Amino acid sequence: MSAANIARLKITLDHVKPAVLRRIEVPFDIPLDRLHQTLQVAIGWTNSHLYEIRAGDVGWSTPHPGIDGADEFLDARKARLGDVIEDVGTKTLRYLYDFGDGWEHTIKVERLTDPEPGVLYPRLIEAKGRCPPEDVGGPWGYAEFLEAMANPRHERHDELAGWIDEDEFDPNAVDAERLAEHVAALAKYWARKPATKRARRA
Repeated sequence: MSAANIARLKITLDHVKPAVLRRIEVPFDIPLDRLHQTLQVAIGWTNSHLYEIRAGDVGWSTPHPGIDGADEFLDARKARLGDVIEDVGTKTLRYLYDFGDGWEHTIKVERLTDPEPGVLYPRLIEAKGRCPPEDVGGPWGYAEFLEAMANPRHERHDELAGWIDEDEFDPNAVDAERLAEHVAALAKYWARKPATKRARRA
């Protein structure tokens, strides 16, 4: 497979309702640390916690010296999506964000396409469902959050409402245009600042 290929990825946030889904297109040779950054802005997370990208029994993350458990993974800066897919023999990856809350995502490579002339990658092409608030307690906590927000008489309504800067929280309302702009900003930044030679050799 050519490194010039573009991979269309379907990302699903597991164990939450209503569904949170994103489709993005990324270079097939994107380093995994950049894939992580792309996922963060495409979904709507704030990149405030540790993460892991896993294929089979192998996991990658960005090194964080001094943080317990952060050295248990391979360096995501030295691995590329296409190499991982081909080496492991899978088209499905797992993405774990925030080891405390345990947000699990499924990443599926739907197809490879040729890059479109004049288009910078990565790019967001579809967004459904709003990203849950950070530190809400994972899927179980998010379910309780939605229940409390929908019922002003819920015992935790006022407490949980204080976590967001708005009177109502619509889990179906996603600002796809804003998310796409954030992904495009990454693409423009990386176009000016290519991956390091060390990462390219990996």
